[in-house]
Order: sequence, then structure tokens, then C-alpha cells
Amino acid sequence: MSSRLQVPAAHAAPRSLPSASARRTREGQALMVGGGVLLGTVGVFVEQAAQHPATTVWFRCVFGLAALLAWGAATGRWRELAGLRGRDLAAVTSAGSLMVASWGLFFAAIPLCSIAVSTVVFHLQPFWLLALGALVLRERVTRGQWGVAGIALVGLALASGVADHDAAWWSGRSGYAQGLALSLAGSLLYAGAGLIARSEGERVGSFALAAGQCSVGALALAAWPLAHGLPAWGAAWGWLAGLGVLHTGLAYVVLYAGMARLATGRIALLQFVYPATAVLVDWLVYGRALSALQLGGVALIGGALWTLRRSE
Repeated sequence: MSSRLQVPAAHAAPRSLPSASARRTREGQALMVGGGVLLGTVGVFVEQAAQHPATTVWFRCVFGLAALLAWGAATGRWRELAGLRGRDLAAVTSAGSLMVASWGLFFAAIPLCSIAVSTVVFHLQPFWLLALGALVLRERVTRGQWGVAGIALVGLALASGVADHDAAWWSGRSGYAQGLALSLAGSLLYAGAGLIARSEGERVGSFALAAGQCSVGALALAAWPLAHGLPAWGAAWGWLAGLGVLHTGLAYVVLYAGMARLATGRIALLQFVYPATAVLVDWLVYGRALSALQLGGVALIGGALWTLRRSE
């Protein structure tokens, strides 16, 4: 009799698993959407601070490091930094150098080709990562995946505004082309940092990578504010502090917490929240709405990311 009573209990346990898994997925999605929306406002802080890209990156690293160390002390994660040696230290240093350089290029591109366009172009990085994974990590890339990358490139061309203007317009906007080039270069460096995080991150730890990149930037660019001076006291300091605390400290903690709850394919799709938010913010704050063709390009990139998720 007692064995019969145990049968329903044995069958009841598995039924609770899907709901727990679904709840974890919903939490992860909410965290990544929140982090992506927050990062989508980074361009406003960059433009309002109105500082040289090197100054902006340095302050982002300093304020971001302070926020991350405070969070690490509160949660005990600071031990990840204290234990860095050898290969782990090299991974953190390399990833940090690439990430900081990508920030500098991205910030330099924003005033040349707008928040929306520079952000959309910068987010070609998932497809650079696809190529680097095949070349460096020897991961198999299918024809379908390369096709998705091709669709993303078409979307990139449309989103950048190339098809909206004739040669006469381009001849008077040399800075625009330079901004596109800076965004592309920044996306490639960002993908390089992502490649290191993908191969070494599980062992090193996400907190160590995030805090490490801020440490690298703060040290590498420390001479810049000493040589060129600090910004005049005023609103710029508030924008720079927000850039570090919100868009580095808080945003990275939220995003990493979301990533820990999700599969890779879903993470790739949700990364599109960042550039989509940037497009909306650029329109709402500065009135720089994208044309129909540019919005179509954004949709193609989003569709490509969706296809990539479904193919995994």
C-alpha cells in the first residue's frame, strides 16, 4: 500500500521542473532586457558629457571599477580578482585591453555618425565572433550560419544609411564614413574580447573580467587626464559618473546575471535590445530618426540574430 502511495509523488516531481525552468528563463530575459535598455542610453551620456573619447573612457573605467569593487565587496566576488595568476591574468588583461579600445573607438564614432547608426554598426560583433570562433577555436560554421552573416551585412549596409544618399551627399560627409569605420573597428575588437570571455570566462569569472577591463582602462589611460586636465566641475561630471556606475557597474552586473540563466542562442537574440533602444533614444532625445531603409536594415539584423538563435 505504501509503495502505491509513493507512485504519484514520483510522478509529481517532474511536473514542477518545467515551471521552475520557465521562471528562470523569464527572470534571465527580464534582466537582459533591463541591461540592454540601460546600455541603449549610453550614447546620450557620451554626447552630454562632451569630452574627448580618451577622457570619457577613462572616467567610465574609474567610476565603473569603483561600482564593481563595491558590489564585489558586498557579495564576496572580489576574491576572483585576488586569485588571478598566469593564464587567468593574461586573459583578463587581454580582454580588458580589447574592450577598452573598442569603447574608445565607439565613443569617437558617436559624434560623427549619430548614436543610432554607430550603435547598430557596432553590433555587428556577434557575427565577427562567429567568424573568429571558426578561425581561432575551430568551431564548425554551417552554410546557413554564413548565410545569416550575409543577411546581417546587408542589414548593416542599409542601417548605416549608405543607400539613402547619393555621391554628392557623401562628398560633404567625410566624417560620417570615418564614424562607420571606427564603429566597425570597435565591433571587431569587442568580438575579440568576447572570444576570450567565451573560452576563458567560465574559469576566470565574469566579475573578474568586468572589473579587470575597468582596471586596464583606468591604468592605461591615467596619463591622459593628467596631461590634458580634468573636465570643469559641473554637469559633465554627473554624466561621466553615470556612464561608469550605470553603464558599466550596474549594467554589467544585470547582464551577467541574466546570461547565467539563459542559453547562448537566447542571449544572442536579446543583445539586439541594446541597439534597438539606442535607435529609439536617439529619436526621442535628439530627433535623429532613421529612414525607412535604415529601419529595414535594423529589422534585417534582428531577423538574422533570430535565425541564428533558431539554428543552434
